[in-house]
Amino acid sequence: QVQLVESGGGLVQAGGSLRLSCAASGSIFSINTMGWYRQAPGKQRELVATITSGGNINYADSVKGRFTISRDNAKNTVFLQMNSLKPEDTAVYYCKSIITTTARITLQYWGQGTQVTVSS
Repeated sequence: QVQLVESGGGLVQAGGSLRLSCAASGSIFSINTMGWYRQAPGKQRELVATITSGGNINYADSVKGRFTISRDNAKNTVFLQMNSLKPEDTAVYYCKSIITTTARITLQYWGQGTQVTVSS
């Protein structure tokens, strides 16, 4: 079994910063792409940023220049540094990873989500 555990959400004023973490654990053979998605009330879940095992990075246009995704492969952890936060960044942030288990089965896994609230 595989679990993704997120941390680092909270309440911050506009212009502030937060750092999210997501650690994968369990029967992991390898991890390919890791990423962050978010879902605001009444809206569809959307991509925020992804990073492959080789370090290729993709950002949503709305967060370019403000958010930075990184990963620690030794710790199976992905991070999202969020700077210059705006009220429209308010959402539940979810971690997603494409993981090959020790049984050599490749699936996508989601974290439980962490709330980020930006006040104006």
